[in-house]
Amino acid sequence: MPIIAPILQNPLVDGRQSDRAMLVRRGVQRLLIEMGAHVLPEVSLASGRRADLVALTRSGDLWIVEIKTSIQDLRVDRKWPSYRAYCDRLFFATHPGVPADIFPEECGFILSDGYGAEMLREAPEHRLPAATRKAMVLRLARAGAARLLAAEMAGVSIPALEGESEGG
Repeated sequence: MPIIAPILQNPLVDGRQSDRAMLVRRGVQRLLIEMGAHVLPEVSLASGRRADLVALTRSGDLWIVEIKTSIQDLRVDRKWPSYRAYCDRLFFATHPGVPADIFPEECGFILSDGYGAEMLREAPEHRLPAATRKAMVLRLARAGAARLLAAEMAGVSIPALEGESEGG
């Protein structure tokens, strides 16, 4: 019996999030996909912080969604204002058990039940400088490519995206 398994666990599963956070995330991801965005969870930013979700919209806008699963989760988090430097729009997302009125008005708000989500408040736009946008898009592309390669190496089946070229 080998000491090291030839196929690792699914490298796309992070394992740091609570079950409730994963439910909120799944609903938000479904909403963003319906809106035509491509979404990557747990993206490291240049600041060293990690955004819960980063979405690239059809128009090329970058959105960050910060997931909060309790009142305490929001109260102890003092890092969220720094995320504005890396996105065109900043949102909070939660589940129905957390009061919506505790979330800052200067951010968008998404309510998720795990199966879907609804954007209850649009986020104000604050356009990124061109150099920051380029750096973020490159960071997103590299992170996505690295995760796909890790998944392929671990034997995870990844279907082609709609509209992705199959043969040139």
